[in-house]
Amino acid sequence: MRNDLKLTRRGFTSVALAASAAFALPLPAAALDVDQARGLIDKAVADVNRIIGSGQSETQMFGDFEKLFVKYADVPVIARSALGVAARSASPAQMTAFTKAYQGYLSRKYGRRFREFIGGKIEVTDARPIKSYYEVISTATLKGEAPFDLRWHVSDKSGRDLFFNIIIEGVNMLASERTEIGALLDRNGGDLDKLIAQLQTI
Repeated sequence: MRNDLKLTRRGFTSVALAASAAFALPLPAAALDVDQARGLIDKAVADVNRIIGSGQSETQMFGDFEKLFVKYADVPVIARSALGVAARSASPAQMTAFTKAYQGYLSRKYGRRFREFIGGKIEVTDARPIKSYYEVISTATLKGEAPFDLRWHVSDKSGRDLFFNIIIEGVNMLASERTEIGALLDRNGGDLDKLIAQLQTI
């Protein structure tokens, strides 16, 4: 299983085949407003830029990226979406174990990609309401490449202001993760416990 895809226009556009259908259920309207959504992502982006500019080792960065995901992302929602229909038959203990393993896996996977930003930066440029959540728009700049678009979807569905998806030049994280995790589950014969064990090693 390769996890060394780089955070480039080509790397991201090759990952996903689907778009927002992966998170099709509408989120309930709540007190979150556009300024709060943008403020959340301003802080998340500042932390990403701090991590990639820290000069730390890859392993140290992975630990910081995991803390970042826990702080700013709705990890249980992302994990359940990635697992798809298999989440319906999972026990509470299995979901807890999967979410924890997936959290580490996602941090390492996207941590490797975000490390490609060393010497570059991400900057928030705009935010807007979309139905019952908010989209925060940012621009990523890498050395030697044209700037490209990152869009963060933010909701307070879980009781906190958190992002639950990232769209990178039209590539939907939730959709691509559901495809990849579904393929890994199939390779493990549909055995969720085996999938959990594998995620802890990649």
